[in-house]
Amino acid sequence: MEREFTQEQKYVLARKRVEKISKFYKHLTTYVVVNIFLSAIFIVGDMNDGDTFTEAFTNYHNYKIWLYWGIGIVFQALNTFGVKLFFNKDWEEKKIKKYMEEQSRKR
Repeated sequence: MEREFTQEQKYVLARKRVEKISKFYKHLTTYVVVNIFLSAIFIVGDMNDGDTFTEAFTNYHNYKIWLYWGIGIVFQALNTFGVKLFFNKDWEEKKIKKYMEEQSRKR
């Protein structure tokens, strides 16, 4: 059974949704800025320890925090936007049309 909402209830739900999306984008921005800063510090530290820039830049350990914190970001994105962000009906329909058009052009 679908519930009818008043305009005020719709506004409150929409506002909560916008706040949730806003928090996600703030978290994502913090993730990128902080990790760039930390990676730069780790790379400079490795170079001070005698590594070349290439060795320091390609060292996996300088980027582990990106991976671990990134997992949290992915879960927050799924919580904020839902799984339908990646696999919704519109996406499927667009892909079907695209492949049908490609097949038409090949003939």
